[in-house]
Amino acid sequence: MTIHSLDYTLGEAERIGAAIGAVLRPGDIIALSGDLGAGKTTLARAMLKARGLAGEAPSPTFAIVQPYAPPEIDMPIAHVDLYRIEDVGELIELGLDDYLYDGALLIEWPERLGDGGWPGMLDLVISGSGDARVLTASVPPAWEARWPL
Repeated sequence: MTIHSLDYTLGEAERIGAAIGAVLRPGDIIALSGDLGAGKTTLARAMLKARGLAGEAPSPTFAIVQPYAPPEIDMPIAHVDLYRIEDVGELIELGLDDYLYDGALLIEWPERLGDGGWPGMLDLVISGSGDARVLTASVPPAWEARWPL
């Protein structure tokens, strides 16, 4: 696992998300961590846009899982927000593993997974405030050759 750190501004968030989204493959899982308002949804929206989504993706806070599939985008992707999950047992009902057969997962609030994360998950942590942000990426071996930043 390699750690990368990148300082950026909110204005650069779409470019960063697009670069990561462009190299997504079926079976990929991206964990997006950070405080409320850190920019997790902004990065996820940019990743979805890079895969062809027209318009703005809604935040999945209330739906918990917002699936996208062709022809809307070029591969199935589920945008997941676990903020409202209170018990790890609730995760089974979501069927997140099913999305990995031919698609990818973008997961906000992955700490709600408990110890149930996936090996090989790309872990992105956003910190900072105001316009200044820091993206700290824990890049697993499956991502090292294609890490775009």
